[in-house]
Amino acid sequence: MDKILEGLVSSSHPLPLKRVIVRKVVESAEHWLDEAQCEAMFDLTTRLILEGQDLFQRQVGHQVLEAYARYHRPEFESFFNKTFVLGLLQQGYHSLDRKDVAILDYIHNGLKLIMSCPSVLDLFSLLQVEVLRMVCERPEPQLCARLSDLLADFVQCIPKGKLSITFCQQLVRTIGHFQCVSTQEKELREYVSQVTKVSNLLQNIWKAEPSTLLPSLQEVFASISSTDASFEPSVALASLVQHIPLQMITVLIRSLTTDPNVKDASMTQALCRMIDWLSWPLAQHVDTWVIALLKGLAAVQKFTILIDVTLLKIELVFNRLWFPLVRPGALTVLSHMLLSFQHSPEAFHLIVPHVVNLVHSFKSDGLPSSTTFLVQLTELIHCMMYHYSGFPDLYEPILEAIKDFPKPSEEKIKLILSQSAWTSQSNSLASCLSRLSGKSETGKTGLINLGNTCYMNSVIQALFMATDFRRQVLSLNLNGCNSLMKKLQHLFAFLAHTQREAYAPRIFFEASRPPWFTPRSQQDCSEYLRFLLDRLHEEEKILKVQSSHKLSESLGCSETSLQEVANKAAVLTETPCTSDGEKTLIEKMFGGKLRTHICCLNCRSTSQKVEAFTDLSLAFCPSSSMENLSFQDPASSPSTQDGGLMQASVPGLSKEPGVCNPSTAAFACYSAVNERMADSPDEFRCTEDTSVPNDSSKMLVNKDVPQKPGGETTSSVTDLLNYFLAPEILTGDNQYYCENCASLQNAEKTMQITEEPEYLILTLLRFSYDQKYHVRRKILDNVSLPLVLELPVKRTTSFSSLSESWSLDVDFTDISENLAKKLKPSGTEEDCSPKLVPYLLSSVVVHSGVSSESGHYYSYARNITGTESSYQMCHQPETLALASSQSHLLGRDSPSAVTEQDLENKEMSKEWFLFNDSRVTFTSFQSVQKITSRFPKDTAYVLLYKKQNSTNGLSGNNSTTGLWVNGDPPLQKELMDAITKDNKLYLQEQELNARARALQAASASCSFRPNGFDDNDPPGSCGPTGGGGGGGFNTVGRLVF
Repeated sequence: MDKILEGLVSSSHPLPLKRVIVRKVVESAEHWLDEAQCEAMFDLTTRLILEGQDLFQRQVGHQVLEAYARYHRPEFESFFNKTFVLGLLQQGYHSLDRKDVAILDYIHNGLKLIMSCPSVLDLFSLLQVEVLRMVCERPEPQLCARLSDLLADFVQCIPKGKLSITFCQQLVRTIGHFQCVSTQEKELREYVSQVTKVSNLLQNIWKAEPSTLLPSLQEVFASISSTDASFEPSVALASLVQHIPLQMITVLIRSLTTDPNVKDASMTQALCRMIDWLSWPLAQHVDTWVIALLKGLAAVQKFTILIDVTLLKIELVFNRLWFPLVRPGALTVLSHMLLSFQHSPEAFHLIVPHVVNLVHSFKSDGLPSSTTFLVQLTELIHCMMYHYSGFPDLYEPILEAIKDFPKPSEEKIKLILSQSAWTSQSNSLASCLSRLSGKSETGKTGLINLGNTCYMNSVIQALFMATDFRRQVLSLNLNGCNSLMKKLQHLFAFLAHTQREAYAPRIFFEASRPPWFTPRSQQDCSEYLRFLLDRLHEEEKILKVQSSHKLSESLGCSETSLQEVANKAAVLTETPCTSDGEKTLIEKMFGGKLRTHICCLNCRSTSQKVEAFTDLSLAFCPSSSMENLSFQDPASSPSTQDGGLMQASVPGLSKEPGVCNPSTAAFACYSAVNERMADSPDEFRCTEDTSVPNDSSKMLVNKDVPQKPGGETTSSVTDLLNYFLAPEILTGDNQYYCENCASLQNAEKTMQITEEPEYLILTLLRFSYDQKYHVRRKILDNVSLPLVLELPVKRTTSFSSLSESWSLDVDFTDISENLAKKLKPSGTEEDCSPKLVPYLLSSVVVHSGVSSESGHYYSYARNITGTESSYQMCHQPETLALASSQSHLLGRDSPSAVTEQDLENKEMSKEWFLFNDSRVTFTSFQSVQKITSRFPKDTAYVLLYKKQNSTNGLSGNNSTTGLWVNGDPPLQKELMDAITKDNKLYLQEQELNARARALQAASASCSFRPNGFDDNDPPGSCGPTGGGGGGGFNTVGRLVF
């Protein structure tokens, strides 16, 4: 029969006739044949299967072999023995190579035919050894896929015990050697199918024998971390990722990132190749593992690896967005890489040139999936442009391309950025490792205490949070200038963009410290603030003169030209600017005008003057009769420097020197001036508490102030402001010299605000001088802080004709001369009612302690801009406690007041921040209000209020065109480069510290103090205890900062 079959398949008969005859041969398999005939038939059909010249011959071989093996099973079992199968696997078949897939298919079919025979067990044992040998020989994907098919059907052939681990490891290595050189879709699909079969085999083995999983994954990492330049592991390894249980991520990543035997070069290679896996079309969870490894490396602060890999692979990941199958995973990885790379714009700028083309392409196809993708991509792009503003030439085309897609809110952008940074506390792996010293969850940067410099830190943070002022400072072009404003700009830029938890402002401190401030000793923050603003103001005036001086030798000018500059600066000093264009930045932001009006009670002649101020110093209302506003205390008067902006201060009462006799501007700024003033009891105190000189406003102070449960009066800022503006009768030793009467006369003095500042700075005069005991005491009275304050401003057209430099004519070298003699009659003024200008509380500087020589400063602040809608949100009644008092003070009706609780309920969550040197935390306005009631020695000292519904001079800076992406102006290249360099240095420092900790204390327990909410402990302290605030704690310990 074998001769007939052999002749038939090689004959030239028509194919249909051949098929009929083959069918007859198959049917004859039922008849008895001797062993020799069966063996001949098996040998012929084997030859046809393995060496058939065409498909027909191979099909005939399969059909006949299957039929004869079924009816003659013992004979086939004898034919298909261990020796025959071993020969096929090791030597091949005649001309057929042993690695030909046909041999493996033949064995696979043979096992199916003898499955019920006892000898199959011997074949299983043989194949357990042979398949391991085959895998070690690195078979091609097609052969490996056929082997996987065989082992999937006959799991008994899979090596057992320790050999199973070896088999899995070798199979992983084999996959790592897979390559597909074809670019045709058919071949690519076939290749992917083959790889999938092999990875499914490994998955089945891992499930059956879990002990093989970890060694297999170790082998995967060994392959992808290889630094051998001659070997590039296949992307096909990505097919294994989907079979790794996700619950193992944390354990595996921690093991990898903390293993001291894994070198940085190997880890870099492994991460790069894992990112390459994003190209594998059917792999799932690759993005999850890549991000987990990125976070794991950030958790152990291996920032060098992260920087290198991001810069190397960011463009590849972006290019994967073009392919629908891998787009979701690629976008996830791209988002994480960009959002975490926050120390430099370098990574983002690598993909910026490609964004517009991608957006246009996906917008044109109109598919819903493309639109969804573009919304996600747009949010990512907005976050990056917000974080790295300052490149309008790069961003303008992108903004135009994505203008039709929704833009995330600033709050959402800040939240995304704060949670994504490498140093973010939200890292899920960081909890089990050393605490990272990156920014707090607030996203704000603290300031390091350089040794009793909390007075500076608290003021700088308050100024930084004055949004419009910060933006103006950052927008200044100060290249080539070494001014104090340049240093402030540098400091603001670092506070906004550094990756550090806290920044050390050493350069700025040395440049801005008043000469009379003793280093490393506590100072008055209000005095420092005045000095700083005055320095910035004076410096800008001098620079304006120099810039207008057009001599070619401006850099090396002669003594004559220097003298000209000095003379021009002196002229500017003596004549304050009146137009906005001539004003300095300090004048624009903090400058206001006060008018002092004195009326002789004998002849009714009047004199007045207008003075500039940058802050108002508010004394506390006397606890006794509020109607007696005659002041005898000579200890206070306006603090004015030649050429400087005036800071108005308020004196206390001589009747109660131990309680209500505050020094000028708190700690007696400019002590020399104060000493002279103290020696001149007849001196005119032009900033005494006065008010509008209308008969209708003789009710000087609001008596309807809140009452404490025990009957104690709780003053509000409104009360102190009313007290400041209330009229004063000058009598006794404080009489006014009237030029008309040519003698000292009783007079009425009033003060009015004629021009309001953008930012109103109020200093509460808490430090009084006890003349009996010759010590300074602190007034610990609680003061209610209104969220909304309305400042009465009385503008009159006649003021333009006044000499506004009158106050600057005061020469303190001739301080003994009665200042009243310098008053000039001004004539009749035009009467007009004061206008209530609304302000929102922006920041509060708190002093913690009981004396001016010790204690601690910290500040509360929030972001408010001139276009903020929060005023309308919370300003329904238009006043708080100010309403009732203004109705008396101004002689007009005012809306009814609302409670602070109404405002608190409408506040946005996490709107307020607590800045306590290096520590920055979220807080609430309720905490600001209750700080003194909770900690009696922690009291509000300096307040910043922001004027609402105002233009702030930023319109010319393209803030509305999208160039100021995050609201802040773009940084100049010099600043951006400095920040980028420092951020990279910081990451390197963190990495070195982490490595040192890992070497020195590998088994040390995790111990760190978390950032608690400010309600738990008093916020104030420069000391290591981190609390205290003077509220019941030992003050002596607070002297060491």
